[in-house]
Amino acid sequence: MASDNIYTPRQQYVLLIVCLVGLATLILLGLGSYITAFLGAGVLYVVLRPWFAALVHRRGWSRQLVTAGLLAFAVVVIIMPFTGLVLMLVNRIRLYAQDTSQIMTVLHLIEQKTGYQFTTETNVREIIQQAVAWLSTRIPSLASGLLHFTVVIGLMLFTLYFMFVQEEAFVRGLRRYLPFRADTLQELGDSLRNTVNANVLGQALIALVQALLTTLTLQVFGVKDALFWGTLSFFTAFIPVLGTPLVWGPAAILKLAQGDTGQGVGILLVGVIVIINIDNLLRIVLAKRMGDIHPLITLAGVVLGVELFGLLGLVMGPLLLSYLIVLVGVFERENHILKRFQTEPAGPLPEPALPKLPEKGLKENRPS
Repeated sequence: MASDNIYTPRQQYVLLIVCLVGLATLILLGLGSYITAFLGAGVLYVVLRPWFAALVHRRGWSRQLVTAGLLAFAVVVIIMPFTGLVLMLVNRIRLYAQDTSQIMTVLHLIEQKTGYQFTTETNVREIIQQAVAWLSTRIPSLASGLLHFTVVIGLMLFTLYFMFVQEEAFVRGLRRYLPFRADTLQELGDSLRNTVNANVLGQALIALVQALLTTLTLQVFGVKDALFWGTLSFFTAFIPVLGTPLVWGPAAILKLAQGDTGQGVGILLVGVIVIINIDNLLRIVLAKRMGDIHPLITLAGVVLGVELFGLLGLVMGPLLLSYLIVLVGVFERENHILKRFQTEPAGPLPEPALPKLPEKGLKENRPS
């Protein structure tokens, strides 16, 4: 019986792809505000995967028990402290946005020392409001309520749980449905691991050390709210090239403007000699163990990632650029192989081999 379908097999194939792409786009748009939960689950999976493999695959421990322990570790050691830092930063930014008198006092001191008036209270208030509005779209806890934040964290932990419990099915699905060869998947996996190690483990350790040193330095030299500015330096440390000088630099200028020359010079000396060199030293030590990412990729990735994913973009931005570089290299390699296959001459065809007759048969059929 002939089919009544009006589409040819090729049209059906094309329409099937269009339907898949359309449904995937609708799903991504629907999960737009929760996409950070899945990205965060992927990052935590890479961070915690070595411990899971050591305890489950090597020592044979219970998969569910190890997964529950890793989730508890992630909540207590990673999520809760990071959330506390973000909330502290958000609350203080709101305070400065509502009361600009402290900022204006600092600016007036600088104007008195320089003899040049470069701002007014109205301009400062507008700039601060614009900065808060920008941050409100980048920091999840500032833009959303407690319910949304709880849903994001719960969805991230729920996804991470099944990534570990059903790890074999998860990895098998990636290998089956991603349109890449095995060696390309290996390169992408290595790039993901290097980026996460460098921008999460390595950079977080460097940022923590620099934040502690910045807090201690500001506390010693009498800067108010040293704990807050040290917390802010933890986040600015993720920005390549600029980093913690965005915090202790203005603090030194403030001390110099107030007439505390010794304290201002002391902050500058500690910042330049100790804090910056600690950054360089730790990067050299950790680069061999946790992955080495070029500073230009990190800088451009941070700008791109924060614009797209908020704070999680500190990791996802450099990862996107790293994936782009890997895929460009794969395309170049595959294209080179294809061009060589198309341009090389095929050469003369080999002559067909004739069947070899037995010697006995040749002798019998030879004419006498």
